[in-house]
Amino acid sequence: MPVKPKTSNSPESVGSHRNPREVHQVSQWEVFKNRKRILRNPLPFHQEKFGEYGNTFIVRIGPRKRIVFTREPSTVRNILQKNHRNYKKSELQTRDLAKYIGHGILTSEGDFWRKHRKMIQPAFHKEQLQGLLDLMYSAIREELSGLPEDQIIDIFPKMSDLAFQVVAQSLFRAGDFREDMNRLQEITEDNQRMLIREMRQPYLKWWFQLSGRIGHHLGLSQEARNILDELIEDRMQSEKRRGDLLDMLLDARYEDGSPMPRRQLIDELIILFTAGHETTANALSFAVFLIASHPRVQQRLYEEVRQVDFEGDKLKALRNLGYAQQCIEEAMRLFPPVYVIDRVSVNPETLQGHSFPGGTTWLLSIYELHRSPDLWDNPEAFIPERFEPALRKKYSGFYFPFGAGPRMCIGNVFAMNEMMLTIGWLIQNYRITTPADVLEINPLISLKPGKVPLRLEMR
Repeated sequence: MPVKPKTSNSPESVGSHRNPREVHQVSQWEVFKNRKRILRNPLPFHQEKFGEYGNTFIVRIGPRKRIVFTREPSTVRNILQKNHRNYKKSELQTRDLAKYIGHGILTSEGDFWRKHRKMIQPAFHKEQLQGLLDLMYSAIREELSGLPEDQIIDIFPKMSDLAFQVVAQSLFRAGDFREDMNRLQEITEDNQRMLIREMRQPYLKWWFQLSGRIGHHLGLSQEARNILDELIEDRMQSEKRRGDLLDMLLDARYEDGSPMPRRQLIDELIILFTAGHETTANALSFAVFLIASHPRVQQRLYEEVRQVDFEGDKLKALRNLGYAQQCIEEAMRLFPPVYVIDRVSVNPETLQGHSFPGGTTWLLSIYELHRSPDLWDNPEAFIPERFEPALRKKYSGFYFPFGAGPRMCIGNVFAMNEMMLTIGWLIQNYRITTPADVLEINPLISLKPGKVPLRLEMR
């Protein structure tokens, strides 16, 4: 049955406070006591505090350093949409992440970001992406064909490889570069693990520097840049157009007609690889696990996809995958790849009835927002019917799987096309089950699953 959005509390008033002193503050000592479990997985700690203190609370992480955690929908909308100009990304992204993946649209701010977002956006228009659907489908079919049957496998590595190859094929069409792409994937994942350690153990940064660990990972970043530089050079020397994303980025021009500098182009490519494959692989893995765990959902999905012609018109196929889209949307509600968003205020602002000074660091918990019992009926359950077309708009004020506002994920349409084709083809060809009741989750830069055990049976 369709599930209606819960409306028992107004999003504007949930968790509000009249006095700043009424916002509960989690002490630095409490954080220190919980440091080991926070290092392993901070989400249970976040969930406990939201349960105890409401939709907004403050965490002290130093004598003068505090972070405001919120799942209050009106506050999230204000920061990401309504008053987004008063908020910037934190140094975690503009400095710490940028040192590994460069200064592209994910890690830049201000005029620099606006200029490059404007340049890159046309490459991700729906009309441009239609030309990549055949490439996308070929990569999906190649990666998923011949999966082992009648044995339990971890599907997550396969989804990670699939998503990386889809991005690679879409960027560098028809190239023989699997060895280069495999190395680029290794570097991306290795550097992410290092960044997470820096984030969760800031008191060890001096040791990471002194021991040479940061220097080692910066060297890996340079290796990745060299790989991409050679691929770009080969393309420019060949003078052949392939109709892929690289061609579109090479064609992009600033307002004065000049092309993007090579260094900036490499930065943008690294970010597309990092963000483009990581979040999609995670979302797909969670989605297939949930579908495997719910036979009723899988049967309805199979009834939809059994007649879809994936070898023909891919755009027509996508139009016939409405329930597949609902399954993916519900999976991203429960397990949003971008599970937290951080921002720093520029100027003071009054929110939820109290004032916050300029320079306040905010952590917007999309994971908790998507599971808030004030907003969702049966929030822990997997119910794709929530996102039937007649209901979908009702969730727009508190459903942000791709972020929101001007900095909403530039590749959201690309990712949805890829996930719908993948889920559709997989369920058309395989019946999937899982021996697991729950999944271990691993919140890194994005929300990753642990092992995703599946058993596949050819239909």
